[in-house]
Amino acid sequence: MTAGGVHEIVQVHFDDLDAMGLLHNSRYAVLVERAIGAYWHRLGWAADPARSAFPDVLMAVREFKVTYHVPITEPGERLVHFWLERMGRTSGVYGFRVLSADRVTAHAEGYRVNVNLDPATFRPTPFSDRIREAAAPLLRTPLAVLTEAAPC
Repeated sequence: MTAGGVHEIVQVHFDDLDAMGLLHNSRYAVLVERAIGAYWHRLGWAADPARSAFPDVLMAVREFKVTYHVPITEPGERLVHFWLERMGRTSGVYGFRVLSADRVTAHAEGYRVNVNLDPATFRPTPFSDRIREAAAPLLRTPLAVLTEAAPC
């Protein structure tokens, strides 16, 4: 388990399930997107730079990897646990786990790479100090890594 990070409640709806009654594989990415979006919206991010607390942020997903463990077979609340593995000059790597509401079952886990783009050129551009400050609580610390690796 990864120490730190944020747990966001997300909803799985009946129409998220496929013909076999399982959460469709593409919907895991949507759950992660909704969780990360909810977190940043609470901090003041908005799609419209004129209304956003972070007008210099235009994120694009560059890479998304998910490993599935236990299928989700019914609608209801789940949790997405996410954190920042690292934050570079122009990109960041989120780690995530999709969990049961009681946090007992890990349905899936993976990572997502975001790149901050210049809105005029769509080329990578550095993160501002303001976004770095806001993201700092999400950064995985060396202590968390050591705690996770320690034998029980």
